[in-house]
Amino acid sequence: MKIRPLTPENHAKASALLRKAFPGSTYEVQLIENLRANGRTLHEWGCIHTNRLIAYIAFAAAYNGAAVCGLHLAGLAVTPEFQGQGVESELLRFALRQEVIRAESIFVLGDPGFYRHFGFEPCPNPLCALDKNSAYFLSLRNPPSTPFTVDYEPEFRLGRKPGSKPRRGF
Repeated sequence: MKIRPLTPENHAKASALLRKAFPGSTYEVQLIENLRANGRTLHEWGCIHTNRLIAYIAFAAAYNGAAVCGLHLAGLAVTPEFQGQGVESELLRFALRQEVIRAESIFVLGDPGFYRHFGFEPCPNPLCALDKNSAYFLSLRNPPSTPFTVDYEPEFRLGRKPGSKPRRGF
């Protein structure tokens, strides 16, 4: 297994992986494709096994008003036949060690039971624009600050049902 920055020639493979990893949902693939199409900055990596993309991770900007205040985990997915084998954890650990990620506060809207293993903690401040109760909103390297509501790129709101429980990777 090799983890590499995702290149444009692998974008279609990442979209196919997202469709397989989240059957019955188009939100995850639409989010990533819309972020790319609208020129948003994404930090993306893929896990390659026998010349096949088997896992994907992406981070997008987090905002305090118009200012970038960190990064959101924008997607984490593993193709079904490799789920439950530690690939997801390995890819997340790898990404969190990368300089561009390591230098930022990281926010995730996901399963607290999973993300706590990587140092993420419940995030009472800032508040999350997509999780008003902050039940699934966690952060890593989030220094104390004046209260504010962290926001997302507008693409995150497309197709998400208000109040829906986030999945582990999104």
